[in-house]
Amino acid sequence: MDFRDKQAIYLQIADYVSEQILLSRWPVGEKIPSVRELAAELEVNPNTVMRTYEFLSQQGIITSKRGMGYFSSEDATDKILTFRREQFLQNDLPLFFKNLTLLGIDLREIETRYEEYINTTTNV
Repeated sequence: MDFRDKQAIYLQIADYVSEQILLSRWPVGEKIPSVRELAAELEVNPNTVMRTYEFLSQQGIITSKRGMGYFSSEDATDKILTFRREQFLQNDLPLFFKNLTLLGIDLREIETRYEEYINTTTNV
């Protein structure tokens, strides 16, 4: 995993875990990798993964079952989508609009390119 400088590593790992759940690689309600397993896989300190799991637990995305490990919660998908949408709308969209304005890009061009993107990704 390549980490970015602008976001804390534990939050980047939280994004990774969330993606695995959204992509059904780690199915809802199923056990997810242990702290040590994920730390070894991502080559990070187990304390960092522990911080990630605590964060995701607070969000209600994963749950801990004593003696059994961590599991994705039954409503993890909905919680991830709600959290990510809110982050996108608060953080990314204003920057996106600023860049559109600075670069003089018309919304019709964005719409055309978005439609092209949708057509190429759904036909794969």
